[in-house]
Amino acid sequence: MKTQTMQDAGTAWLAKMADPNAWQDLLKQPNITQFSQFANGAMMPPPLSQDLAMLIEPDTLTKLQADYVKQFGELWQTMASAKPPEIRDKRFNGEAWQANSLYAFNAAAYLLNARFLMAMVDSVKATGKIRQKIRFAVQQAIDAMSPSNFLVTNPEAQKKLIETRGESLVHGIALMLADMQKGRISQSDETAFEVGVNVATTEGAVVFENELFQLIQYKPLTKTVYKRPLLMVPPCINKYYIMDLQPANSLVRYAVEQGHTVFLMSWVNPGPELGNAGWDDYIEKGPIRALEVARAITGQDQVNALGFCVGGTIISTALSVLKARGENPVASLTLLTTLLDYSDPGVLEVYIDEAQVARREASIGKDGLMPGRDFTAAFSSLRPNDLVWNYVEQGYLKGIKPPAFDLLYWNADATNLPGPMFCYYLRNMYLENNLREPGKLTVAGQKVDLGRIDVPAFIYGSREDHIVPWTAAYASVNLINPGKPENNRFVLGASGHIAGVINPASKNKRSYWVAPQGAGDAQAWKASAEERPGSWWVEWARFLAENGGGETSAPRKYGNAKYAPTEPAPGRYVKAKAA
Repeated sequence: MKTQTMQDAGTAWLAKMADPNAWQDLLKQPNITQFSQFANGAMMPPPLSQDLAMLIEPDTLTKLQADYVKQFGELWQTMASAKPPEIRDKRFNGEAWQANSLYAFNAAAYLLNARFLMAMVDSVKATGKIRQKIRFAVQQAIDAMSPSNFLVTNPEAQKKLIETRGESLVHGIALMLADMQKGRISQSDETAFEVGVNVATTEGAVVFENELFQLIQYKPLTKTVYKRPLLMVPPCINKYYIMDLQPANSLVRYAVEQGHTVFLMSWVNPGPELGNAGWDDYIEKGPIRALEVARAITGQDQVNALGFCVGGTIISTALSVLKARGENPVASLTLLTTLLDYSDPGVLEVYIDEAQVARREASIGKDGLMPGRDFTAAFSSLRPNDLVWNYVEQGYLKGIKPPAFDLLYWNADATNLPGPMFCYYLRNMYLENNLREPGKLTVAGQKVDLGRIDVPAFIYGSREDHIVPWTAAYASVNLINPGKPENNRFVLGASGHIAGVINPASKNKRSYWVAPQGAGDAQAWKASAEERPGSWWVEWARFLAENGGGETSAPRKYGNAKYAPTEPAPGRYVKAKAA
């Protein structure tokens, strides 16, 4: 009964933290050490301390408080002896933090409070999911309250203010006002990039479009090409050019250089006119139509298909639908950081529960848009020190304009989604995990069964991916080609969700892992895996070549008589900005 009471209290506390007004009030506080006070023998923010204390067994709480008082006493003694405290946090590595004992103490006290709060979270008697949500909410508060985020407690910002005779603050205020106009924090010098000029520059043409996407065909860079073309399906929650940033790190250009006729779907950035589009629309009018056009233009019965992130979920669903209709349009399937089994949805799970999904369904489930800025804010909140507070400190406090960075420019180029489509995806994939269950979903008039997909599959996961954990990406091995895992090839790359995928072969950076494929779980696979230096792209290139269907002369023109080119790549859909 007591544990259940604690879980109920935790659920109520989470509801309170989900209230935007609660966060606004919290973020008005100057910093964690300034509004700290002793609460039951521990210095910490009163709202957090009191709420968390209700969820912890009294004996455990007493021990935590005793440990805190001991550590705070040791810190105070260090301060009194004029010795700088040891600080291991990159936010406080600068000389200005160490040169002044008051600022050093302030930073050390903040870190002590942060560790104490997280120790309290770890002691909460609740289910794993509730504890994860509590940890996320508390970590957000801790990161927001860092002394480095406020001019009055940041000695580096104060030093720069004096050295520049106030110019740094003037520039910082200007950057803040500009960001207020945008409605988001700038992470890159956005004046340095233009889509089609210095990002998304691989030469090609739009050969088809409907209300949901434009299909781009790219110009060959080799005299001969593989007979079977490659269709790329990027995520619809981002612009496609993450796969075609610049020539040196373009996955699109790499595929073209390997001798593939590449088609790519450029999803529309929907406005109110598409506010009632659903998941079925995105499947039927999306990759199913793109496959038809690519096959018609090349005269091939089959293509090789690739899906990245949500694009992998979409193309896999489409292939299951087509299989149910008796069609077999692909020779191979590549899935990059894709979830088909949502048992472990990574850190995004903090945003997924019945209450939050129902709230979205009530507001936009039948008509309306999921704003792209909400996606940007949500993903930034997963790494707030790197993607939020770092830019507050450098930009607003020090007046330093963010440098040009193509990946972060892309990250800020938001994309809306139709409400019905987004809500369907949230409920049926993230919340209820229905996609993995054969026949549980009906899409475009057909029962979905991923087990029908019986073509060779190249499945990629990134080792440090916090959005699609690599073990969750591996789960697709046992959903596609069931009973024949030897037809699937799993490759694990270093780094995270984006940097792991966009790892050009020409740079020869990082490493990847391969192993003989067979039945078993992810950890068993990892135990038998061999690490290889460089980019996983070369492994993928071999897989595509094996399924290329032989070679033929490169096409001399885009499209055909029925599907004539209408405009040069990157097309106009990718240039549309989210309102």
